[in-house]
Amino acid sequence: MVTWNNLDTLDAFQNLTKADRVDLAEVMSGENGAERVKNYSIPMAAGLTYNYAAKQVDEKVLAALAKLAEEAQLTEKFQALYNGEVINTGEKRLVLHHMTRGQLGDAVCADGVDKRTFYVEQQTKIAEFANKVHAGEITNAAGEKFTTVVQIGIGGSDLGPRAMYLALENWAKKNNVFRMEARFISNVDPDDAAAVLNSIDVAHSIFVLVSKSGTTLETLTNESFVKDALKNAGLDPSRHMIAVTSETSPLAKSDDYLAAFFMDDYIGGRFSSTSAVGGAVLSLAFGPEVFAQFLEGAAKEDQLSKEEDVLKNPEMLDALIGVYERNVLGYPATTVLPYSQALSRFPAHLQQLDMESNGKSVNRFGDPVDYPTGPVIFGEPGTNGQHSFYQLLHQGTDIVPLQFVGFKNSQIGTDVVIQDSTSQQKLCANVVAQIVAFACGKTDENLNKNFEGGRPSSIIIGDQLTPQALGALLAHFENKIMFQGFVWNINSFDQEGVQLGKVLAKRVLAHDTDGALKAYSDLMNI
Repeated sequence: MVTWNNLDTLDAFQNLTKADRVDLAEVMSGENGAERVKNYSIPMAAGLTYNYAAKQVDEKVLAALAKLAEEAQLTEKFQALYNGEVINTGEKRLVLHHMTRGQLGDAVCADGVDKRTFYVEQQTKIAEFANKVHAGEITNAAGEKFTTVVQIGIGGSDLGPRAMYLALENWAKKNNVFRMEARFISNVDPDDAAAVLNSIDVAHSIFVLVSKSGTTLETLTNESFVKDALKNAGLDPSRHMIAVTSETSPLAKSDDYLAAFFMDDYIGGRFSSTSAVGGAVLSLAFGPEVFAQFLEGAAKEDQLSKEEDVLKNPEMLDALIGVYERNVLGYPATTVLPYSQALSRFPAHLQQLDMESNGKSVNRFGDPVDYPTGPVIFGEPGTNGQHSFYQLLHQGTDIVPLQFVGFKNSQIGTDVVIQDSTSQQKLCANVVAQIVAFACGKTDENLNKNFEGGRPSSIIIGDQLTPQALGALLAHFENKIMFQGFVWNINSFDQEGVQLGKVLAKRVLAHDTDGALKAYSDLMNI
């Protein structure tokens, strides 16, 4: 029997608050630190490793976290989710994004169909379409191949797919599987669409319109912008556009599109990179086989998330340590720092994934909670961030936990030796140095040069950023966020916070305004 209780009512949480604090600088110094680095690791899928040696935990804290996981019924709640219970209480919906990459438990039927079968059918349709585009069987009106794919979407229809594309672009080129350049239009700012359209050959471009409802204002506005550009170039827009939407949307059976691929209400936008939302653009860009490898990595990581033993479940442990940092140690933010340029947009995706999911102040039943929930998420790739905001992270008044991601080898496989080391070695040296610098600090009589240390971090380490590794990395953070939502007893799968601004914007455009809304509208000449 699964029960849903607030964090502050759990005995295990009260015991966690009483656990002795760990002196991170002390335990990470000398041989103690060397032993921790070796022992505080969990294997992940696709050859990745989650290392939490530089977190403020020890055996007693870890035991208390395990008790919290047990009392909060994290394993049982995950089982309820993937077996098709209504976990999204705000919208009274199932939560099925895991099923786009594999079936973790029972068959789930909804809308009169087996959902795993539905998702596989969409992936098959996308693969067949992409293969025909690559083979020149589907062409523009002149019979010429498409060379560019442009995704039109916003929020989860943009951030995740864009981050995944950029993560694999160089890998695909190196491995001779790069099929088409991908570009993305998201912002309703006309400068965004214009910049993309001015940089591509529209006659050889295929556009993917992504809107579950078929009514998303920003996306439909950008679609009209693109259609005008195609018409002005003497092209028929219907020969250049496909739709990713729901089966009930006005886009589903429209003659305005070459094809339509379907998603459903059981996959939130921020969790949609492994659905048709990511599948269409990534399959066109890299080929369906690469997208399948991406799904495989995510599916294998999902399997690890089923593990009951916290010390064998990297997502659950990462989540619990995050709860400890937020609710016991009082840290307000977390920064994500991939030491990989390919992951340059991954922190932006995680901002939405985490903050839109767990930025809640009421529990699953609509009652206010009396404890902090989701942290502020931000980040940039290393080493760029070191020359930006690391000053505050090292010596600022707030302690901000850090989540590093690093790979032993680059995607391109070639490098140069400069000053007795390669670029990749310099990159790896920097991430290693930062972990120890944050944890151990440095004492100096000049307080301006003194580093207190005690700043916690974890790192996910891999051999190389491949499609499988990317899938595993994505699933790790998706499941971490899910587990944290369970612990906080909030609904991580709706996003009412994005609605109010949309409603007011429609009033502004309809000139139905008064008070401050009218005054600001006048300032902007609307």
